[in-house]
Amino acid sequence: MTTRVLFVEDDKKFAESVTQFLELNDILVDYCHNGRRGLNLLADNQYDVIISDVNMPKLDGLDMCQALRENGVDTPVILLTALSHLNDKLTGFERGADDYLTKPFEMRELVARVFALSKRRSGKVSKLSITELQLELNLDQHTASRQNQPVQLTPSSWRILETLARAYPKAVSKRDLEHVIWGEDAPDGGALKVHIHRLRQRLDKPFEQPIVHIVSGFGVKLGLGASDGA
Repeated sequence: MTTRVLFVEDDKKFAESVTQFLELNDILVDYCHNGRRGLNLLADNQYDVIISDVNMPKLDGLDMCQALRENGVDTPVILLTALSHLNDKLTGFERGADDYLTKPFEMRELVARVFALSKRRSGKVSKLSITELQLELNLDQHTASRQNQPVQLTPSSWRILETLARAYPKAVSKRDLEHVIWGEDAPDGGALKVHIHRLRQRLDKPFEQPIVHIVSGFGVKLGLGASDGA
């Protein structure tokens, strides 16, 4: 499966060189030259990794990174900069970056970091939004709303919902959900069914259309389609 990257860099000659090297390593690149354009591309496209310069016109890399985290975008971000001081790197991490490369750098190292980050999502978002479901989660406050209405959740229901939202639109296995609640000490029997029922009572029952669905023989997912099982 091809890795897709958004590359935001105002130095066009440098960007062309990096893009060519990434594409030689089977990495598909969308390029733009400022953070504002980067946010527009992120609104319309899905990427595995974002690579961004820090110092750019209109909207710099730090502000772009912070904005996308505030908007619930959990795509991993690698910041590129000529600034090598520790405080500069710490600022980048505080604003939502997952990795940092100081210019000049080895192209092979950038490729290695892209492939490593492409296998996971960033844990630095403060909000998860699923527009199709009109569902929003505040990860800092552990609160959720659907159709702009607050949804009251137990701690276990919150952990299940957060796991399903991060995986959306894919399903999460019963085993993984049990691990989210109980770790390695999951009880036998139908304990998970009880928790899923409680989540549905809070998240689905007050609304016209359910969004929590059982995938028969596997687990649970969020979506607008009908459940595959009871």
